[in-house]
Amino acid sequence: MPIIESFDPVIGTNPKVLILGSMPGVASLQAQQYYAHPRNAFWSIMSELLGIKWQDDYPLRIQQLKQFPIVLWDVLQTCRREGSLDSAIANEQHNANDIAGLLQRCPEIHLIAFNGGTAEKFFKQSVAPEITDIQRYARLRLPSTSPAHASKTLQQKLQDWSIIKQYLD
Repeated sequence: MPIIESFDPVIGTNPKVLILGSMPGVASLQAQQYYAHPRNAFWSIMSELLGIKWQDDYPLRIQQLKQFPIVLWDVLQTCRREGSLDSAIANEQHNANDIAGLLQRCPEIHLIAFNGGTAEKFFKQSVAPEITDIQRYARLRLPSTSPAHASKTLQQKLQDWSIIKQYLD
């Protein structure tokens, strides 16, 4: 099973919200872009919530996202996984990103939003124990934007994700 590596964080202006995925899928890794799979709902949701033009090329999307108080990152820095499914991540062979360090550098963050249950699981397992004041952060598991998470429609996901807007002010 190959070792794969996530991307650097995208850090917006005076971040208040940290959005954590688990690990980029194959399409994202190949494109070197967050949420590059054409059926992943992340950019459509950001378009509706923040006005980001998701049809723009990737550098422009990132530039637009950076205008908001948001950090976009993944819980895992490296892991072993075949394919794109989170369920294929080898539990015992992964390393987390330095999220505790990021939270220290960005003290205005007060919401940690998980893009799906796997991101939340690995955060609780590998990151939360390193954060001494974990209770100061609101933590929220949102439905995965992945096309593999088909139990909710785009409209239902958008409704669930809209809660992050109240943390951006």
